Amino acid sequence: MLNKLKQEIVEYSKTIGIDKIGFTTADPFVELKERLRVQQELNYQSGFEEQDIEKRTNPKLLMPEAKSIISIALAYPSRLKNPPKNEKHNRRGLFSSVSWGLDYHTVLRDRLQKLEQFIKEKEPRALTKSMVDTGELSDRAVAERAGLGFVGKNCSLITPEFGSYVFLGEMITNLPFPPDEPIEESCGTCNRCVEACPTGALVQGGQLNAKKCLSYLTQTKGFLPDEYREVLGNRLYGMDTCQLVCPFNRDKNFYIHEEFEPNPELAMPPLKPLLKMSNREFKEKFGKLSGSWRGKTPIQRNAIIALAHFKDETALDDLIELMKHDPRPVIRGTAAWAIGKIGGEKAKLALMQMEKEEKDEDVLHEIKKGLAMLDTDSPSHRQ
Repeated sequence: MLNKLKQEIVEYSKTIGIDKIGFTTADPFVELKERLRVQQELNYQSGFEEQDIEKRTNPKLLMPEAKSIISIALAYPSRLKNPPKNEKHNRRGLFSSVSWGLDYHTVLRDRLQKLEQFIKEKEPRALTKSMVDTGELSDRAVAERAGLGFVGKNCSLITPEFGSYVFLGEMITNLPFPPDEPIEESCGTCNRCVEACPTGALVQGGQLNAKKCLSYLTQTKGFLPDEYREVLGNRLYGMDTCQLVCPFNRDKNFYIHEEFEPNPELAMPPLKPLLKMSNREFKEKFGKLSGSWRGKTPIQRNAIIALAHFKDETALDDLIELMKHDPRPVIRGTAAWAIGKIGGEKAKLALMQMEKEEKDEDVLHEIKKGLAMLDTDSPSHRQ
């Protein structure tokens, strides 16, 4: 009977826009448990994930009646169809491809909810518990054991059809579905993602120091450490390098779901308007993107760093205004650093004035960094 229901679920999943579906047991994830212990000991975790390793690796702690887990995947595009030009007078930032279109948490929860409803109509005794990304379980570990793909050296799940450009979610259930077989595949000797990682966050294949990952760093709210400001470039949220260099992702670009269709003006927004955006304006414009979940401060901080990266002199007045009047120390200080990075006489005068007026020690530290850059800079180094 469960074989028949399983097949019906698979067929139904295709009608509601699920690209891949797999089944696995609710047994503990023994190997993952040991890896997570090592990650905790090394302080490699981001802090965004569930901290209780037992909950992350034992589905029965989340549902005592758990017998199996259903894993789903939805493909998303890896490239913009018509990317706007990043012009000198109108510099643009970049949201990672995971934040193009409607927030994937919303989309996957919708699919899982429909799947739950279908299962309960077919089997009224069914119990279900679904989660996407922010749940206790590791989406990738579940998907790997359910046969959707394999976890590569870049720590992403890699599927045969869509590469690693998939969003994942899962559902625990009390129904003992026959499990699918895991995929016997690996990265082999390829080490491109590890070699291409700009911060060395990929310590080795399959091991990530999340605290050094630019994707994580773009989401932090405090001052970005100096060593990461140069390599951040114009990234506003997330980063795709470890996926872009992966051979399994070559020519993988799928526009399957309308919800994930990117708006190029949101995926690559002009930087200067971001500096003056109110909370309300930010929410109205970017609120439906997954990259908005931490609010506007990290995005604005990253936009300031991006303008410094481009040495955009046309942004100086806006940056000086932020340095003088923004109530948030992280924005005032980052603006001060950016002003020094861009350089020029106007920058120097503004920094010298604020060095006398600023009271916050962290901001003063950034002002001094800006002045130090001006002292060592010369016109030949500026664009």
